[in-house]
Amino acid sequence: MPDAQPLTAGRLALLAGLAALGALATNIMLPAFGAMAHDLGVVPKALSWTLSVFFLVFAGGQLVVGPLSDAYGRAPLVLGGLALFIVGSAICALAPSLGWLIAGRAVQAMGACAASVLARAIARDLYHGAALTRVLSLVMIAMAAAPGFSPALGSGMTALLGWRSVFVLVSLAAAVLAAAYLRAGETLPAERRQTARPASVAATYRELAADPRFNRPALTVSLIVGCLYSFFGAAPAILTGTMGFTPAALSLFFAATVFVVFGSGLLTAPLARRWGAPRVGIAGVLIALAGSVWLVLQGSSPAPASFMAAITIFLGGMGVINPIGSAITLEPFGARAGAASALLGFLQMGLAALGTALIGAVPAAPALTFGWVMLAGTAGAALLFRRVAAG
Repeated sequence: MPDAQPLTAGRLALLAGLAALGALATNIMLPAFGAMAHDLGVVPKALSWTLSVFFLVFAGGQLVVGPLSDAYGRAPLVLGGLALFIVGSAICALAPSLGWLIAGRAVQAMGACAASVLARAIARDLYHGAALTRVLSLVMIAMAAAPGFSPALGSGMTALLGWRSVFVLVSLAAAVLAAAYLRAGETLPAERRQTARPASVAATYRELAADPRFNRPALTVSLIVGCLYSFFGAAPAILTGTMGFTPAALSLFFAATVFVVFGSGLLTAPLARRWGAPRVGIAGVLIALAGSVWLVLQGSSPAPASFMAAITIFLGGMGVINPIGSAITLEPFGARAGAASALLGFLQMGLAALGTALIGAVPAAPALTFGWVMLAGTAGAALLFRRVAAG
């Protein structure tokens, strides 16, 4: 039974590593954009395609991985995905042009999506209720360290070994995760598996998409996560291009954001036990919305201190609503955890791709476009989760 499984440090590290692999592969390369653009003979803005393509492939791939894992178990998809991620990382490391780099990122995304979607599905295999909220909160805290500190690591490796070395490092991380997963083993027994016929899979997705128990909290979390990845995509242009941050300073700022998510994540489970997950969740959404409003009010040329303060407020709210919204989304669908997690991940990465594409395509100051993207996303999330909290 799910609650019979203790949450050990090893299991937490594995779930966090699987969930964070895609963010690690993206954030570690952000400080290297300047060096990559120089070596590949492109303008830095063109590298935004390495983010948008990654998010699009990541989003679509989950829709295939989730139902397959419900039918054949988690293990084949996790290990196959990690192997594919390593292949994609090798293509990126050897890329002679932007086209090859984008192709490598697409292959990376195919593998990373399996790791991410199945981290949530494995958590749902093992836990439910308050325990699931606690697990997802702890996983989020742990996985925040990877995208938060990885830019500093990427900056140092780029300076010492060149930008291609970051792709070698993430491939080694995937190999370590594969070894750890082999020791942990399968979490979905054969008697709990579902059919993977295309018609059945399509019907499952239709039912999930039409079910308010799924679509309202799922879209809430996805809008917030889309805003988060829009921040990852916009931050280099705003902080280094507009504000004059060095790559090292950018890396330090990303590292500092870890402690914001860490603090809010630690508070989430006890607050949800005392006040109820929906009430705490709506508070988190409103906090994120307040940060977004402040970003818009700062206009096209924000001061560094106020910009970072607004981002900090958003991240504090995001750290609350992300695990609560994810747990509320997955809780009713234990028998279809793979498909439910896949559709949730698809929505998250689809909106992340939309956000990063808008920031790169709109002919306006990056800070201004970013602020309005954040406001639209958090306002939509607040409207949706208000209905969840109201029951």
